[in-house]
Amino acid sequence: MTTEPADPRPHPDPARRALEALPGSMGNEQWLRRRHAQPDEIVREASVLMLFGRGVPPRTPAGQAEAERLDALGVADVDVLLLERASTLRHHPGQVAFPGGGRDPEDVDAVAVALREAEEETGLDPHGIDVIGTMDPLFIPVSRFDVTPVIAWWPDPTEVRVMDHGESARVYRVPIADLVAPANRGTFSPPDRAYSTPAFDVGVLRVWGFTAGLLEFALEELGWASDWDREAYIHIQL
Repeated sequence: MTTEPADPRPHPDPARRALEALPGSMGNEQWLRRRHAQPDEIVREASVLMLFGRGVPPRTPAGQAEAERLDALGVADVDVLLLERASTLRHHPGQVAFPGGGRDPEDVDAVAVALREAEEETGLDPHGIDVIGTMDPLFIPVSRFDVTPVIAWWPDPTEVRVMDHGESARVYRVPIADLVAPANRGTFSPPDRAYSTPAFDVGVLRVWGFTAGLLEFALEELGWASDWDREAYIHIQL
């Protein structure tokens, strides 16, 4: 975790430098803010860790086809950490998510929440993470969490794995190339809800909901996304 004052010089890594555009952002109203918390609602604070690093090549043919375009941007081998939540959980069972969770009394701030939860869920070493900043909190009506996305860079990624099968089913570093590939993208409409979300099929995981909305916004904001067919549909087994 970064504790020194920010260096005014541009960071030498183009991916790390690009991520500096995300902190302080509001996110995409269409996908992320279906409504705000009401004054009488009991809302709990939470954080997720959007942790980007380098080293995992594309797993899908469509992602491999994006590598040349992304190489010109200096981000062809960039990946992001995602996990699949256990199917037995009360909130969002089986969904793909960023590491994260609710704030505990000992957590001093949103960053502490994200790092603690990520270590507990994936076994990563929080001391090797360069925290860039946070986005504005986003309200999730289903679970009544006000979630702060914490943007971070992983200079030297460490091994990650499922630490508690009661919490997570799988943990992956997912290549950005697989996420931005147009053939891997579409939308998903949950059968019991009156809205649709972006969806990503990256071979090992299918992402939808809050996490997909946050990824959609970040990839567009960073300038890494390609045009994709918003009429395409990705089926997700709930």
